[in-house]
Amino acid sequence: MRAEHQPWWFVALFALAAGGGAVAYVPLLTVLLPLKITSLMGSQDVSALAQVTFFGAIVASLANIAFGVASDRSGSRVPWILAGLLASSVLLVAIGEAQDLVQLVALVMAWQVGLNMMLGPLVAWAGDCFPDSQKGTLGGALSLAPAMGALAGSLVTFEPLIASGQRLWVVAGLVCILVLPVTVLGRRRERASLMAPRPEAIAEASEDQTRAAVARMWFARFLVQIAEAGLFAFLLFWLRSLSPGFHENQAANIFSTVLICSVPLSLVIGRWSDRHGRPILPLSACAAMAAAGLAVMAASSGLTLAIAGYVVFGISGTIFLSLHTAQTLRVLPQPRNRGRDMGFFNLTNTVPSLVMPWLTIALVPAFGFTALFALFAALSLGAALLLATIRRRT
Repeated sequence: MRAEHQPWWFVALFALAAGGGAVAYVPLLTVLLPLKITSLMGSQDVSALAQVTFFGAIVASLANIAFGVASDRSGSRVPWILAGLLASSVLLVAIGEAQDLVQLVALVMAWQVGLNMMLGPLVAWAGDCFPDSQKGTLGGALSLAPAMGALAGSLVTFEPLIASGQRLWVVAGLVCILVLPVTVLGRRRERASLMAPRPEAIAEASEDQTRAAVARMWFARFLVQIAEAGLFAFLLFWLRSLSPGFHENQAANIFSTVLICSVPLSLVIGRWSDRHGRPILPLSACAAMAAAGLAVMAASSGLTLAIAGYVVFGISGTIFLSLHTAQTLRVLPQPRNRGRDMGFFNLTNTVPSLVMPWLTIALVPAFGFTALFALFAALSLGAALLLATIRRRT
């Protein structure tokens, strides 16, 4: 029986909650944490930041899986979301009070536990609520999240409006404002048909097909995320290698423009995939477009063509990641393990940040950014081919 569609207001509230998750970590990890480390460590800030980021990524990976399992077994996601919201908000403010690197590392690791107590069950809750025929629309709405995270970073660093000592308080407040409405107004919107175990006969008959689809979805996202992590970390360095005077504000503006342009396109493409019953085709097409953008970047010697290539990659990659999150819920084998399985998919977000620096160190000093972007293009093309081989499920 086809599950009942969710109303638009619930889609919007869920998208805002996902945006709240991005607001919780984007300003901290991209701006506020590096500033805090510099104030504590001075010239040793780069190595200290690497240490904090490394341990934080490991804890985030484990915590997301653990709380996904916990929400599966408890049979209720919302209490975990609320507990994670409270814990992560308190610990976020506490990070600003750290007095040395040891305290800072411990607080960031604890904050990652609280954050993933909220995020893991939140993503799994989407699978409990939104039917397959609405997952493209959900994925399009989720594209708001990275844009909201970037805008929040700009807001809290606007000194005429927010004092430096109040930044983390403001971030915590914004997260609560964005996440709380869906937990209050969206209670009991789960669909029984989406939470019922799949019949064993059906599960066994399609086990090989399901396992293959899950593996392809996982590896495809992992490959694209390596390229995303590389561009996130080294975009400014690359642009300055082409134009030494390129200002950081210009790079930030390009990054923000890409995220903002991705939102309406994601909504249109996601809605199209729902109407035509083609959930995987847009993912494969976006991965291929991302590969094309990276190929242009690899071949570029001038700034204009290079930026054009990045815009193609950035928009395609953002659409891909937003739609992929929602469509992943379609291929998971059993609803009773949805939180756990999405926790393992979350590794595609954290592990690339650990892999990418080694690729950069191996390639850029000897061969320049051209070789790095050529590798990223090959990985994205591989993702497109993996997705193209997934058998369509009706």
